[in-house]
Amino acid sequence: MTYVSVLVVLTLALPWAGQAITGRLVDRLPPRWASWTLVGAAVLLAGGTISALVGLAHVPFLASLEQLPLTRVLEVWPAAVPLACAAGALMLVQLMLVVRRWIQHRSLLRKAWLLADEGTGEADVLVVPGADVDAFALPGYRGREGRVVVTSGMVRSLKPAECEVLLAHERAHLSRRHHLLSAVVDLAAVVHPAIRGLREALVFHLERWADEEAAAVVGDRRVAAAAIARAALAGSSSSRGAGYPLLSATSGPVPQRVRALLLPEPAAPRGGVRRAGVGALAGAVALSAVAALALAYGLHEYVEYAARRMIGASSG
Repeated sequence: MTYVSVLVVLTLALPWAGQAITGRLVDRLPPRWASWTLVGAAVLLAGGTISALVGLAHVPFLASLEQLPLTRVLEVWPAAVPLACAAGALMLVQLMLVVRRWIQHRSLLRKAWLLADEGTGEADVLVVPGADVDAFALPGYRGREGRVVVTSGMVRSLKPAECEVLLAHERAHLSRRHHLLSAVVDLAAVVHPAIRGLREALVFHLERWADEEAAAVVGDRRVAAAAIARAALAGSSSSRGAGYPLLSATSGPVPQRVRALLLPEPAAPRGGVRRAGVGALAGAVALSAVAALALAYGLHEYVEYAARRMIGASSG
């Protein structure tokens, strides 16, 4: 059963290859395309990992269907039951971590809304009093619609035109539901450590996506770049006591974001480049999925083989 053991290792290791290929691909895509690519890759890679673990955990179950004693299973593949137990334990840990992470998301959102309740404003903007310099997109919660939360310290730090950029940036986060994309990848990162790299990349590309939409609203990329830079500098000098890691104009690698805004607007990828990039990503993800399916098939064939051997030994 050496080949099954190799499949186990390959299936659980392939997400690293998928993460590396995705990372290289998204750097050549516009922010919107890059963000959706990262989300899709994270979901598919997490799904492949879970499929492999489910296949491993079902070895004893498959053996019982064939009325095959576990002692016979261990004779041919001594690692079968230990790996099945390890896979089951790992899935249980993953489930607990996903639930814990989801609770953290909800708790974070609740605390942010408590802060927002101190603010005043009109329409979708709330200005919170205080010396802290911060601004973030606050998703809807318990029937309340999403709002843009800005501290009075941030308002004082920016010029009127720059404030317009900031508000447009945060509104883009809300209207495009970036918090959902971020949450999906954040939860998927619990499943496999390789996906954590995709999560970090997604933060940058979501901010770039909102930057581009804000620049389009104000009609001046240089003003947008100046606003992002000034907001980040002002935010870095404040205490940021709240410390909420929500979608904010001051998060992500700000120098790279400012540099991108000083360049022409990125164009959608051409047909050939788009097909090549999507094909490379699809190949990596498909390889992971095929390995998971091959693992499941190999386990099934192994149980069938062991059952035939047992029947042959009994008849002999």
